[in-house]
Order: sequence, then C-alpha cells, then structure tokens
Amino acid sequence: MNDLKQVLAIAGRPGLYQLIASTRTGLVAEPLGGGARVSASARQQVHVLDEMALYTHEGERPLREVLAAVGTLLKGAEALPHNSDGSVITAEFTKLVPDYDEGKVYLSDMRKFFQWYNTLVRFGFFVEAPLAKEPKSPPKPAKKKAPAAPKAEDGE
Repeated sequence: MNDLKQVLAIAGRPGLYQLIASTRTGLVAEPLGGGARVSASARQQVHVLDEMALYTHEGERPLREVLAAVGTLLKGAEALPHNSDGSVITAEFTKLVPDYDEGKVYLSDMRKFFQWYNTLVRFGFFVEAPLAKEPKSPPKPAKKKAPAAPKAEDGE
C-alpha cells in the first residue's frame, strides 16, 4: 500500500487531496484525480489519513491498518459504493472490520470509509510495488587493462 502521509481530507470539500506544500497561512493541496490546486487555511479542519484511527473494541486502530486489511481481503478491488443502502453498508463493514465499536462508529463513518477506500483503490494505493526485475543476462566481467607500454628513455 502506498504512503498515506500526504493524503488529506479537508472539511467542507469533497474527496481526498494530496499535500503539495505548506504555506505560512495553511497549505496547498491537489485532488487525487488531478485538477485545480486548492488552498486550505490554518483555520480549516484538515485531516491526514495516516493519523486517523477507527474505534474498535480493543481501542483505536490506525486507519492505515484497517485500509490495508480491507485491501488485502478484497484483493485491491473496489468495495461497494458508499451510497448503498444503510443496512448493506453496515453488513459489509461488519464483515470487513468485525471488531469495530458499534457505539462509536456510525453509518456516516462507514460511508466515508467506503468512499475513501474506493477512491484510494482507483488511484492505485493498493497496488503492490513491482519487485526489482532480475537481470536478463549475467553481468559482464570487467575488462582487464592491458599492461602499460614501457616508457621511452630520454637518452636516445
């Protein structure tokens, strides 16, 4: 899974954003799908996905771990749409994250989770990085230097 340290959710703006730069008065971000850059002031609520957590019965579980586990279960495929029926969303979320705290995780949180997960899938966050390719042929041995020609004598 790719790094979520640069992926932002900005309150009042739909979708996910990638951090471009920090400014004196806030930050500059770009939508994950590309598009016009936006600025967010220091007064806006900006959440980094890497720092978010989900309430479980054992305590808080980092969102990056939950996303990675769901990505593994679904083999990197998209989950159901976030605008599905509430009972379907709840049933699917319970299947994928069985230890979530029912008293603290609401349907709106589940919808947002599926929306973010599907967005990350579309932009390749769950694609494994390609392994280093094996060289097709063995490396060529280094050429040996020919012995240097003897120096000419000055007394000719």
